[in-house]
Amino acid sequence: MLYAAELPVPEEYATRVAQDANTLLAKVAGYLKPEDLPLLEAAFKFSAECHKTQLRKSGEPYITHPLAVADILADHHLDAQALMAAFLHDTMEDTGVTKIELTERFGKPIADLVDGLSKLEKLEFQSKEEAQAENFRKMLMAMARDVRVILVKLADRLHNMRTLSHMREDKQKRIAAETLEIYAPIANRIGLHGIYQELEDWSFRYLHPMRYEVLGKALKAARGNRREVVSKILDAIKHKLAEAQVEATVYGREKHLASIYKKMQEKHLSFSEVLDIYGFRVIVKDVPTCYLALGTLHGLYKPRPGTFKDYIAIPKPNGYQSLHTALSGPYGTPIEVQVRTHDMHKVAQAGVASHWMYKSGDDGVSDVQQKTHQWLQSLLEIQSMSGDSVEFLEHIKVDLFPGEVYVFTPKGKILTLPQGASAVDFAYAVHSDIGNRCIAVRINYDLMPLRTTLKTGDQVEIITATTARPNPSWLNFVVTGKARSHIRHFLKTMRYEEAVTLGERMLNQSVRALMNQVTELPAEAWDRYLKENAPSKRDEILADIGLGKRLGVVVGQRLLTLAGLLSEGEANSGPILIRGTEGVAVQFSRCCNPIPGDPIIGLIKQGQGLVIHTHDCPQVVGRHSKFDPDKLLEVEWDVPIGKLFDVQIRVLAMHERGALAEIAASISDAAANIENVRMDKDADGDRYTEISFTVQVENRQHLARVMQALRSLERVVRIHRLKGSGGHS
Repeated sequence: MLYAAELPVPEEYATRVAQDANTLLAKVAGYLKPEDLPLLEAAFKFSAECHKTQLRKSGEPYITHPLAVADILADHHLDAQALMAAFLHDTMEDTGVTKIELTERFGKPIADLVDGLSKLEKLEFQSKEEAQAENFRKMLMAMARDVRVILVKLADRLHNMRTLSHMREDKQKRIAAETLEIYAPIANRIGLHGIYQELEDWSFRYLHPMRYEVLGKALKAARGNRREVVSKILDAIKHKLAEAQVEATVYGREKHLASIYKKMQEKHLSFSEVLDIYGFRVIVKDVPTCYLALGTLHGLYKPRPGTFKDYIAIPKPNGYQSLHTALSGPYGTPIEVQVRTHDMHKVAQAGVASHWMYKSGDDGVSDVQQKTHQWLQSLLEIQSMSGDSVEFLEHIKVDLFPGEVYVFTPKGKILTLPQGASAVDFAYAVHSDIGNRCIAVRINYDLMPLRTTLKTGDQVEIITATTARPNPSWLNFVVTGKARSHIRHFLKTMRYEEAVTLGERMLNQSVRALMNQVTELPAEAWDRYLKENAPSKRDEILADIGLGKRLGVVVGQRLLTLAGLLSEGEANSGPILIRGTEGVAVQFSRCCNPIPGDPIIGLIKQGQGLVIHTHDCPQVVGRHSKFDPDKLLEVEWDVPIGKLFDVQIRVLAMHERGALAEIAASISDAAANIENVRMDKDADGDRYTEISFTVQVENRQHLARVMQALRSLERVVRIHRLKGSGGHS
């Protein structure tokens, strides 16, 4: 046992701290092995010594915080290592204790847990957001290796929220917002329902103090007014179940404030309109009895259509199982009822922590572990696909707010997806390769667009092609972190590879210009250049040239100098040939919409690679140009061109019935696609209509054929090609 005299804290607190510590040790002695207790005492004393000069904002000794965190974990029967990590969780971050020292004193598992909980204070970040995101990334990666990291962190955050009143108001709001955005959803995701609700309530209290106070008073008043009705319903349920010979424990529960407030917001209700502030829970012995109890309740009160949910047959992602139904009670009072078994109730209350609380080998508990493990592994996959910690956190936030959409594969397997998930999200949920190669989808046997939002009960079949690849437009409608991270990763890789290819072409052109001949750059020159630009690699230099981060002529000049090949003379620059299939490393400017056959010029633009303009585009040449002439490159169209190009034309036609249909048919007959149409009345009353088309053509000759076909129409008065903001040729 611990004694007050042993604790290095102010005397007035020593006795209380010692009492709390001894109470905690007595609590854990009920489920831990006797040999674990001395280890806990050692960790507690070491933490108390480390924090002996530190006080909390409340004025209490800092050791009261680790002690409270350990006490919360003890309620969930966490093991000795987790409790020791709770005592020590701030020692590395706040007292200068090293991981090596913790490893020597308490072993590697404890040191790893504490390290996973410690922020990266010593690294430099460009912004506060980046620092926060990187700390979350570190914690979540540690959690993926050992789920106890997040259990300790949630207990840490819960105690901090309970004592947040001592902080400044701005800090209260920042911490509460962070809790609501990250920690409460994580608690929900791993099934810690009690901690989830308390974190939500504390966050609501500090983010909206006035609303919290008003709603709290209204709930207290309603509690008295509705006590008689609730008691009547409870008695009726118990009596009806007893009549049906269903053994059950029945009790009423009051919804927490944050839940009521959320419902008021989502459904635009006043407090007086939120009638179902009470719910009822029926706990029975086994699964068949759950359905028997449900039928009995539906015989007592009429069920409300569309409200029944069977989470026993299809559990929630965090392993939660229950039958949910809503009934119309006395005086039309809506009643929400949950029916579950005792084992399901354990999981519902403790989630993944039920692994420690109930070591009885229940299938429900092992199922929760499996689902949590799958989610943690998905974190590792998303991390490997994310470019940086901010992007990783963005993907995780998406996955922390799961809805309840359950869809079926063609073989009958059930997949759980968030609300708003599309067919592409489903494809990536099946397998990343299926997502990368999907081209179409059948939903309930009908061909549907990939952007189709899925509904519970849909049967989804993905159609793939070996040559297919992710489309950037998918990012506009996918909602899962896995899909978003895989698409972004693929596009970044593709952009990088294309930039390397383009950069090599641009570098070769620069070398030809400097040497007046085709010259092979020796490997020795590259080796010396890369040493000067360490830790760069050859492909990174070429990608930088292709993306406009380095000038090819500067790199070429240095390489030739290092090779001893640079000579004076007139540069003979050969143009870069544009094929139209280079991908994202070569872009075609929207200001002038160049098409094959147009004289063109290339502009190196930072981070975008090579941007192609027409040679007379006012954005690039002339007195209004904002670009450095040194960044202009000579380019020409290659033959053949491998794609269609957008071009805008404006047609002035007589305002007559059928004119648009006739013009559209003529464009189609000329083998051009119509991408967009806009109509405006001409200034001359109702006689003429101006129609702007975006059409897709192969080249300038193809465009000429389209325009010739339109000029032959009697209803067409005038036609011209648009360039830039309304200019034309």
